[in-house]
Order: sequence, then C-alpha cells, then structure tokens
Amino acid sequence: MPPAKKRTRSYDQTKIRTAVLTQSAMVREAVAGLTPEQLAAPTRLGDWTVRELVAHLTMVLGSVVRYLESPEPEQLEVPLQDWPFRTSSASAQVDEDVHALTAAGTAPPDALDALFADALDRLADTLPEAPGTRLVPSRFGGMTLADFMVTRTVELIVHTDDLNAALPDLDVPYDRQALAACTRLLADALATKAPGGAVEVRVPPYAVVQCVQGPRHTRGTPPNVVETDPLTWIRLATGRTTWAAEREAARVSASGERADLTALLPIMS
Repeated sequence: MPPAKKRTRSYDQTKIRTAVLTQSAMVREAVAGLTPEQLAAPTRLGDWTVRELVAHLTMVLGSVVRYLESPEPEQLEVPLQDWPFRTSSASAQVDEDVHALTAAGTAPPDALDALFADALDRLADTLPEAPGTRLVPSRFGGMTLADFMVTRTVELIVHTDDLNAALPDLDVPYDRQALAACTRLLADALATKAPGGAVEVRVPPYAVVQCVQGPRHTRGTPPNVVETDPLTWIRLATGRTTWAAEREAARVSASGERADLTALLPIMS
C-alpha cells in the first residue's frame, strides 16, 4: 500500500491577519517608551542590541506593504512549507539591512517608535483590500499573501520572545492565534524535514505531528513520543536553545529509543 499523501495545513486568513496586527500592536506598545539604555541592551541575536531587534520588527511589518506595492510575481515559487528552510540564506542581508536602518546603532528612540507606528498603520490600512491569493515577491521568491502572512506570525512570535529574553520586565504578551500559527508551521517543518511515522511530536494545545523514518504508529500509545510547550518548541526549532538543555530542565519529555531530535534541530536559524 502506498504511503498516505501528506495534507498541507490550512490557515484562516482572517484570523492570521488579525493575529499579526494584534501581536504587532502589543510589541509596539511595549517598546514605545524604551530608554536609550534599554535599546542598547544586548540580545541573544549575535551583535544585535534591542535597538536592532526593534528595527527588524518594523521591517517585518513593512515588508508586507512593500511587497504589495511591488509588481506581482508571475508564478508561485515558495510554498509555505518550504519557507522555514530558506530563511538562513538571507541572514547576512537581513543583518546588513537592519544595521543600515539603525545607522550602526545611533537611531534615537523616537525615530524607532515613529518607524514602528508608521509600519503598523500602513499595514492596517493596506491588508483589508488585498486578496490572500495575490502573489508577493518575498526574499526567496513568489509567495501567496496568505502564506506570507503566516510567516509574519513566526517572525513576530520568535522576536517577541527574543525581546522578552533581553528585557524580561517588558513581559510582552503572545497573541494566542499568532502563537498557534507559529507553533504549527515549525512543527510541520519538522515533519517535512524528517518524514515518517516513527515519532510523534506533541506541542499542546496547538500541534501534533509524526516524523522520522521507521515503524509507523497506527493505534494506541505511540512507542516514541516527544512533548513540550509552544515556547520551548519554538526556541528549539529556531536555535535559541538546545535539546540537551531543555531535557535537563524538564521542559521536554521524550520516551522511546527514537525520541531524540538532537540531529534535526534547529529547523531554522
């Protein structure tokens, strides 16, 4: 019997757009009053300070409007499930763009706040009129707007977590819909990277996927199970932490001889 065809997960466009705007507004509110000292605080992203991180978040929002104002690509080139594996190829260019935007770290707080407010306002004005089927020219090739908006939930949630790690007192909330979409896309990426049915990965309450070659589970309790919470999963999938560290901290449970994802992580970095 041939293997079952893997179904592509679908996302509610209205919920995703609302989630992006909601998460963006919460971040913008949190960073609006940052002091020069807070903006100069280090992050876990190489030489980026909070200033570079906030600048990058304005770019995450601005990219949607910028792409919608650009000519529509002739064809779809990047399906959503492929996007997580393309991001590392753009890391050097992203770093260059961010430093150019912050003028090597000299941008004052009010300038960053104005950038963020403008990007958020333009996004809120532009999105309602744009069909999800429209193609946009992402860094990696043509994507549908609907798929590109799902990638914005990943950018926003991952970098909200980076911001909270750098400035714990901010405690920026995570929009539930944005967190769910981010978790699911990265879980599906794991299943794409290591297709199979030998290991079941559970990230309650948002995602369950099967992966890794080997005997396929059909009923009852799977012999190889990994379970963790959404933020721990996102940190593992993006290289913010390691499998060994999270196992040691008991934030990941793993049972079965195949339930070790060390060799498969991170998924994107």
